[in-house]
Amino acid sequence: MKKSLTRWLMKPCHKVNEWINAALGGTHDHFSCFLPEQLGTISALILKLFYSGIKLEKSQTAIIEQIEKNAIIVYATKFTNYFEFMFYYRRYQQLGLPFPQIGFEYRLLIWQPLSRLLKILLAHVDYFLRNFKFPDAYKSGYIKEELMNGRCGYLSMVGKEVFYRRFVKAKTDPIQYLIEIQQSIDRPIYIIPQLMFFTKKPHRTHSTIIDVLFGPEDKPGKIRRVITLFRNPGSVFVEISEPINLNQYLESAQNQTKNIEYQSLMLRRDLLVQLNRHRQSITGPIIKSREELKESILTGERFQKFMDEYSENRDIPIQQVRKRADAYIEEIAAKYSPSVLNFYSAVVGWILNTMFDGVAVNRDGLYKVKNVSLKGPLVLLPCHKSHIDYLILSYLLYNNNMPCPLIAAGQNLSFWPLGPLFRSGGAFFIRRSFKGAILYSRVFAEYIHKLLEEGFNVEQFIEGGRSRTGKLLMPKLGLLSILLNAYKNGACEDMIFVPIYIGYDRVLEESSYLHELEGGQKEPENLRQVIRARKFLKKRYGKIYIQFHDPISLKELLTRQEKSLTEMDNAEFNALCRNLGHRMLYAINRVTVVTPHALVASAILNCGAENFSSNSLISIVETYLRYSATQHARLSDTLVYDSYHAIQRALDEFVQRKFIEPLSTDKQGQSSETTYLIKENKRPFFEYYKNNCIAFFIPAAFTALAILEKDAFQFSASDLYASYKFLQDFFKFEFAYDADQSIENYVHKSINAFVDVAILSIHPTQPNIYNLSPSGLHKLRIFSIFLKTYFESYWVVLSYFRQTPQNATKARDRLKKIADIGLQMYKRKEIECHEALNKVSYQNAVEFFMSRGVKGAENSDQLGFYAEAITRSLKHLQI
Repeated sequence: MKKSLTRWLMKPCHKVNEWINAALGGTHDHFSCFLPEQLGTISALILKLFYSGIKLEKSQTAIIEQIEKNAIIVYATKFTNYFEFMFYYRRYQQLGLPFPQIGFEYRLLIWQPLSRLLKILLAHVDYFLRNFKFPDAYKSGYIKEELMNGRCGYLSMVGKEVFYRRFVKAKTDPIQYLIEIQQSIDRPIYIIPQLMFFTKKPHRTHSTIIDVLFGPEDKPGKIRRVITLFRNPGSVFVEISEPINLNQYLESAQNQTKNIEYQSLMLRRDLLVQLNRHRQSITGPIIKSREELKESILTGERFQKFMDEYSENRDIPIQQVRKRADAYIEEIAAKYSPSVLNFYSAVVGWILNTMFDGVAVNRDGLYKVKNVSLKGPLVLLPCHKSHIDYLILSYLLYNNNMPCPLIAAGQNLSFWPLGPLFRSGGAFFIRRSFKGAILYSRVFAEYIHKLLEEGFNVEQFIEGGRSRTGKLLMPKLGLLSILLNAYKNGACEDMIFVPIYIGYDRVLEESSYLHELEGGQKEPENLRQVIRARKFLKKRYGKIYIQFHDPISLKELLTRQEKSLTEMDNAEFNALCRNLGHRMLYAINRVTVVTPHALVASAILNCGAENFSSNSLISIVETYLRYSATQHARLSDTLVYDSYHAIQRALDEFVQRKFIEPLSTDKQGQSSETTYLIKENKRPFFEYYKNNCIAFFIPAAFTALAILEKDAFQFSASDLYASYKFLQDFFKFEFAYDADQSIENYVHKSINAFVDVAILSIHPTQPNIYNLSPSGLHKLRIFSIFLKTYFESYWVVLSYFRQTPQNATKARDRLKKIADIGLQMYKRKEIECHEALNKVSYQNAVEFFMSRGVKGAENSDQLGFYAEAITRSLKHLQI
């Protein structure tokens, strides 16, 4: 009777179990941490509309696309955030990318389809009734199985539940769980850190009432987040950081021998550090008030000690020293205001669209800079051709989700009203000379140290001022030395130098540059100039070109030195600083863009006559183009796509601007050839644009002149070494070169290029011997003639020394007297090039000759040696 009753009671229980098993598919593996591919129609529509305005650039998704196809992908964020999880789930799915479906420590109940939600509830209830505990997605192997089946995970580093689960309840640590999976399989697991930004503004030290109520701008609360998303969706964007290959991470030397608890702790720390650094690389460091910054500098132990010694040594009351130091910081410091950057961005964007035909940027180079900025503060080193440089680089960085740098600007730009505006945009001001200003120089050095310590990027024009000649000026090493000292004193773990080329089809200040080169006085910057500048808005100035050299890590660079910075004496430190300055110049030259205007200007000046035909011009330009290709020079996009029409447009523009004048057109059948006359007073303009690309042609010019001076149609490379070395030394204040490359390498590289463009041919039986043909002789001359202007400028200066006794002229009057002599020599036709009347080259020549012991007419031996060398070279610099 009892047995039959039991059977009668169990019969419905079996039926219930069968129904539950059928409903659950025979498994309890139904968890709220998993989100299926298909959501309900209404849910999918809501997500699509809600997230549609958030920006995710193609350059960012490319990082995911480059991950190995068989890899297991786990996305990582800093904070637990359902808003972000659902965005990545929806957007990546729309883009056909691997999208997160498994949320570690996430309960995604409200987004589950109703049928699946019922299964989750039923599975948990049934499992609890059977085992008196809820199912665990980790211990059951469910998460591992789903990851192995190609699903993607989503992991957050920081959150209340994450911490509580790991440290209070001692439950499974998701990171440790991933490490255990990686150790048991051959497939790599990639952890991809990602960040969502609601503003590019840096975090403030003081919160506003709105921040307290609704969360700060960089980490908004729910209400502020929704308001931002609907009011200004374009301000919300996503960045993807460098993926971590977990297999390689565990195999690294510092982790390989450690236990799994240590490995998981280190991985969590490294992910958080990477996420924090990436965020700072977008927003910049925390902005402190000027008063906070000032107090931090003035009360620092190192500076306090210096002020005490300064006060004692000069018998000045310490309060007076402090007062001066305070005033110097006021004079120097930027007043960086992120709130005005949007306004600046709009104004600069309008200026660029009004005056220029676009900005050509090498995006790959920019992304390299962006990625390496995680390692330390950037020192941006652009060349300096125009006042527009200040604006364009900050504008470019700001609009590519990088913080605007703090810019070292000359004190001449601190005038009202632009001075305060520049300060709010990140400019700090520096005197042209620190001579005798010991306290000022120390305050400035402490300010730079503090900027690097806080993590600010710094922009410095390595040439010191704008180049009036079109080519790079020799580096000014004062600020570079201060930066190196700051690194030496521990301001930052690494310092990343970024050489940058900024060039223009047409520079705004060309007329004022010509005026200054010919001896005119530079007009000080003032409000009147700003008012007059509106006339520039009525003209078009072609394209702007911005190219980034590969970033150079100071930390890595110093590993190649025999001594560390702290071990170097003053002479060794100064030598390192000089080497670094020239290395930066050479790097800028390597990424210079060769434009149609530069090539046409070079061909016009180098044709060797007052007039030229369009065909002869095209022939010279084509020779230069072929040579540029052998040097892997960066050509403007117009030259790459259609060089002929690009050259023709540049030529037409020079005609329209009345730099050259068409004389006649000789028609032959269907073709026509125009002859042009060069306006003599416009030659300096051509010289400026020729100099924009001259760096690529200098090694070829030195080699070509060495061959011409050999005066033979057959020679070996070794025959040219001495001449090349002399020329490189003679023009050491004009042109930067790679200190790591030998004279022999330069010569061989140029010879190989000449062989490639059919100027030279290799001897059939003696590979070290080269033959020069008559046609090749003409082409050699159109390379060597790049140097003619410089030789004539140096000839003028040498003539001054030959006729002027030592100390007969005061240093401040020297350049004026040289300019007078140059003008006389030009009128007497002792020199041919109007563009040789150039005070920048005069100054460089003075520095060179004086460094070689030439001080006046008394130094007859040296004067005779260089007079013979210049005369010999000029004889060969004729077309």
